[in-house]
Amino acid sequence: MKKVPERRCIACNNSKPKKELLRIVKNKENEVSVDLTGKKAGRGAYVCNNIECLEKLKKSGILNKTFEMQVDDNIYEIVRDVIENKSK
Repeated sequence: MKKVPERRCIACNNSKPKKELLRIVKNKENEVSVDLTGKKAGRGAYVCNNIECLEKLKKSGILNKTFEMQVDDNIYEIVRDVIENKSK
């Protein structure tokens, strides 16, 4: 039986299968983007696929600490759009 890769949400610290989480990635040019494929190069951070974790992430500034830079608010809006579209 194949082992399912798990990752930890940086907002709630729960481990879940990698496919159930959204990946946000910072590349070498310090550009932050949402990685829907899970294969983009760079430093990745995972967040649960729900609004509660997104709100906690935005409010606490965890993403800024993780990437050691100020993350633009439009990244949070993109993640919100992805979450809302997946729940439909």
